[in-house]
Amino acid sequence: MKTGKRMSTIDIIIPTYKPDLSFLRLIDDLESQALRPSHIIIMNTEKKYWDYLISSSKEDPLEKYDNIVLQHVTKAEFDHGETRNQGVKHSKADFFLMMTQDAFPRDKMLISSLSKALEDPEVAAAYGRQYPKSDCNLAERYSRKFNYPTEPMRKTQADLGRLGIKTYFCSNVCAMYRRDVFDKLGGFTHRTIFNEDMVYAGTACQNGYAICYVPEAGVIHSHNYSCMQQFHRNFDLGVSQVEHPEIFGAVKSETEGKKMVSQTIEDFRQLGKGYLIPHYVIMCGFRFMGYKLGRNYKKLPRKIRMACALNKEYFANGT
Repeated sequence: MKTGKRMSTIDIIIPTYKPDLSFLRLIDDLESQALRPSHIIIMNTEKKYWDYLISSSKEDPLEKYDNIVLQHVTKAEFDHGETRNQGVKHSKADFFLMMTQDAFPRDKMLISSLSKALEDPEVAAAYGRQYPKSDCNLAERYSRKFNYPTEPMRKTQADLGRLGIKTYFCSNVCAMYRRDVFDKLGGFTHRTIFNEDMVYAGTACQNGYAICYVPEAGVIHSHNYSCMQQFHRNFDLGVSQVEHPEIFGAVKSETEGKKMVSQTIEDFRQLGKGYLIPHYVIMCGFRFMGYKLGRNYKKLPRKIRMACALNKEYFANGT
């Protein structure tokens, strides 16, 4: 009697910080996927915030479900790369899905859609499409349209000349990884301020693997960042690029940024929303200033670095 091919096992890993009641809804959504995860591994920063969530809720997901693994770290211990690596160590699955606490599956096919791309052993990671929330502003809606198109992509190192920095684009808001390749490449960078997903994707491409974009795998996720929040995020982005010249040294991210700005402004005009352009230009100025300062962070005193950074603990811990 012939036996069928073994189904790949899949775990989900989610770092959390100050989770609210919507996070419990996210767990319910993930548990009700057409392809149910073997485990949901929660890497929670500061136990007191998890305790507060449970005390304000009518139910404890650890009691409701039999496949939840909860681990606590302190804020000082949290690192975008290493905390996720620690989550992976709690998994024995063939594939694992990295998510954030504020990204919600658009339908019940999220896990199965991403896992299909990883059936190819040459694909190191596959990431999904991000859709804006109902309260998302127009500029952020366009950034989702720009970064997450309707067409699927399979990106390799050979695409660097054509796609530039987008070759390495991958987002841990919703990205699934092959465990065997992950272990072979050494996982996420062990200490990083930001961008652990793109650093990994770049390393994978440089080692002959592919990164897939799977638009049918959708999550609802967006933010209406203020100008200062954009400044802080882009400061961290600049720092991460300087610290990983092996990934970002040969390609410029500014080119893609300029393209998105010009296309967004044109989009405003075509929609008859030209009055949004001045604020958008100012916001882009904050992004650019943050990015440039981040690129030159080594010239700044530590107090200034901490004032500019979104991830202040990164500099408080010795950098």
